[in-house]
Amino acid sequence: MSQTQVISLGFFIIITIGTLLLMLPFSSKSGQTTPFLDSLFTATSASCVTGLVTVDTFTHWSLFGQCVILVMIQLGGLGFMTIATFFVLLVNRRLGLRGREILSESISSFQLGGILGLAKKIVIITAALEFTGAALLMIRFCPQFGFWRGLYVSLFHSVSAFCNAGFDLLGRFGQYGSFVPYYNDLLVNAVLIALIVIGGLGFLVWDDVMNHGFRLRKYRLHSKVVLTATAILLFGGALILFFTEANDACAGMSFGERVLTALFGSATARTAGFNTIDIAKMSDGGKLTTIILMFIGGSPGSTAGGIKTTTVFTLLIYAFSYIRGNRTFGVYGRRLENDALHKAATVFFTNLMLMLIATLVIVSVDRLPLVDTLFETSSAVATVGMSTGITRDLSTVSRIAIILLMFCGRVGSLSFAGALAAKKEPPRVKDPVEKIIIG
Repeated sequence: MSQTQVISLGFFIIITIGTLLLMLPFSSKSGQTTPFLDSLFTATSASCVTGLVTVDTFTHWSLFGQCVILVMIQLGGLGFMTIATFFVLLVNRRLGLRGREILSESISSFQLGGILGLAKKIVIITAALEFTGAALLMIRFCPQFGFWRGLYVSLFHSVSAFCNAGFDLLGRFGQYGSFVPYYNDLLVNAVLIALIVIGGLGFLVWDDVMNHGFRLRKYRLHSKVVLTATAILLFGGALILFFTEANDACAGMSFGERVLTALFGSATARTAGFNTIDIAKMSDGGKLTTIILMFIGGSPGSTAGGIKTTTVFTLLIYAFSYIRGNRTFGVYGRRLENDALHKAATVFFTNLMLMLIATLVIVSVDRLPLVDTLFETSSAVATVGMSTGITRDLSTVSRIAIILLMFCGRVGSLSFAGALAAKKEPPRVKDPVEKIIIG
């Protein structure tokens, strides 16, 4: 089996086990068996760190069921290979070359050298950040829910935010409401935004930050591109949402509340899935902006989904270079290889086609509004979890389509296609070249 096939199989096994556990009677608060499709949908959404749900996490699942979801979120966020490697190293076992190759593919690393040290750093940094986030959230939740309940709620949301999962336990304030009751809470918003952004930067960027601090010149080109794209998307998206939602979802808010809501909306769209406003009340401009942010997503080797910031950055750099008549393209004094362009174009159009095909299926079967359906499919393939509220109204066929989108989005559409395709040797004889008219 290839590395991508092993990774795909690993996620499939996690989803299968999670589905079976969630179907157990004591996984639900009612003590009844949850239907297979609802359990499968939830397990896929948690393992693929998406956040789309057909049943409310707090009101439907028992403490056991919520803990199963939390474990799947952590496994899906870090990647099961990263966690497995960490435990192998804890018991002083050696990881062979085959295992190193799979681990490298799992976290999108450039090389095998130092991969075990990087895996250790990933687990340790993740634990430190999640516990720090939980400690900060306890300042708000412990006085409100009591110490032990506040501790649990804080830890759950810290893990969910860092892994960009979008699951929440705030159904006590109204089902599927997410963080709407905290739309103007600076502490909660700031902690969640920080966890979402850091989790979406990627493990290689963390490594550069740990090794070089603020000496940006020593960073890899990959880290420079990721940080640049993240800043542009975060603040650019917030600026657009600030104006588009002034008279819609943010109507009646003060200036400061609108700024905080816009910044949270821009951050959570890539690709956390929380919301502090009613998504259904957003303007069409705001929904379109969110769809674009969701489709782009986070960065390679991170807990986030989407086509990734580096994909869009590569396509834009190539387009600007071509318009200026430059047949080579690069940035920050470095030239990018053509293979990066080929892969970026393939990832972009594969995800786009998956999203459009699923949208066509859902609007044909369920007759739902086009914008809301595009929002749903973009959220699924980018493993975001934001929804205008149509998830619970989807038919069986449409739910299966969303499940497949979430799985492809987490494993990687290109990797998933490669896992299914048979390996072929490159042809020794190439076809003759002939020109066609483009544009």
